[in-house]
This record gives sequence, structure tokens and C-alpha cells, in this order.
Amino acid sequence: MTLRAKKAIEESSVIAGYKTYIALLGNLSKGKELISTGMTHEVERARQAIDKAKEGFWVCLVSSGDPGVYGMAGLVLELLKEDEKIEVEIIPGVMASSASAAILGAPLMHDFAVISLSDLLTDLSLIEQRVEAAAKADFVIALYNPKGKKRAKPLQRAWQILMRSKSPKTPVGIVRNCERAGQKVKITTLEAMPSFKNIDMVTTIIVGNSQTFVKNKYMITPRGYFTA
Repeated sequence: MTLRAKKAIEESSVIAGYKTYIALLGNLSKGKELISTGMTHEVERARQAIDKAKEGFWVCLVSSGDPGVYGMAGLVLELLKEDEKIEVEIIPGVMASSASAAILGAPLMHDFAVISLSDLLTDLSLIEQRVEAAAKADFVIALYNPKGKKRAKPLQRAWQILMRSKSPKTPVGIVRNCERAGQKVKITTLEAMPSFKNIDMVTTIIVGNSQTFVKNKYMITPRGYFTA
């Protein structure tokens, strides 16, 4: 969470968000009116937040990470595209790929792609195309939402695609509950990645490129300073 986001939450009178994210706010939500809904109720939650803002309340609609990266910012702007009366400020946060990369070392020092494996709103065939394109282009790849309780196929397919285009020894960093209680960190290889059992929706996976290496427990992608 950035300091600007924390200040905005403290100054607000209404906080709207997914129930898990509201819980993560802890004492920051104390004394506020809360609009808390579960997964798949994003549109309803955004509409309620907008209605409160129209009533004159200072409203914070919270997302995890950055609200503009798989968060709620785009949805709010879509709902308000024909309404210019509501003032909107999008406050950046720290996205999971950046936070996870800092824990792992420096795996994102060169070009990288971020791909969500959730097929809830994106067709799996399109996800597969994006994974394949990023792998063939030798991007470092950060995978979001890799595996749900009833959704293992996208990660399986992504792994199969990556194994066709990358070396089996490619370093892979896995961070679960990044900067939260119960954080777990593992650096492994692409071929061994399926053996890691604790991959779920709060896990970020960073797959290196052909130059990525591991040294002193750090995952490092060279920027090219010593080869230029």
C-alpha cells in the first residue's frame, strides 16, 4: 500500500471492496461505512460505491495491489463513461509482480509480461496464445491468479506451453501471500514447478527468460551492463 492510498482511506467515510481486502485493512476501516461483497460481485460493488459518491460521501473503492492492474479502476471508469459529475482519483499501489520480484531478488530487470491465468473473464484459448507469444519472445513472465480450487487447467496448459519454448532449467520464483501473513517463497526450475503444491489465487509466479540465473538465493535477470 502506498502512503497516498493509506491517506485516502483514512480520509474517506465509506470503504467499498472485496471482503478479503476489507479485512486486510485492519484498523484502517474502523469507524467507516463498509460496502463488502464477495467474488464475482464487482459490478454491484462498484455501482454501490458510485451511488454513495453521488450522495456526497468520500468513497474509497479498494483493490489488492494496484487498482489499475486487474483491479477496479477500469470498471469504475466504464460505469462512469457518460457521467462527468463524479470526480475520480486512481491511486497507484504496489502490484504483486513488483512486490514479489523484490522478495525474489531482481528477476524483472529486463522486459517482462504479466499474464493472468484466470479464465473467468478471459477465454482460455486467448490466455494460451498470450503465454505462447510471451514465451517465444523470451520475456520474463509474471503469472497472476494461477490456480483456483476448481481451476487447475490454465496453469497446466501454461506450463506445457512454457516447457515447449523455454529451457526446463529456467529459474522460476513462486511467492504466496506476498507481504501478508503466511508468506511463502520458493525458487525452483520450470521443470520442477508442478511439484510445488501451495499454488493458488494469492500466488504470483515469475518465470525467468533465457538469461535469468540464481545466485546466493536471489533470482536475477541481467540488464546487460556487462555485455554492452
